[in-house]
Amino acid sequence: MAVPPQRFVYVLESTRDPDRHYIGVTSDVPSRLAAHNNGRSPHTAKYRPWKLVVSMAFSEQALAARFERYLKSGS
Repeated sequence: MAVPPQRFVYVLESTRDPDRHYIGVTSDVPSRLAAHNNGRSPHTAKYRPWKLVVSMAFSEQALAARFERYLKSGS
């Protein structure tokens, strides 16, 4: 039985505007960070460059998605 890939919830901080953060989910944090810094994400392009603050690994997509929603809720 194949093991599903890990999912990561990550938090980025804009180096141009340190009060600006972005939260997302991915299976490949380095590639996703590169995409944000290359302007391939419309939501983050104008605040680049970004640096990784933290990433957390989850074994299940549903748990990662739930945690991402929790972080984005501002709770």
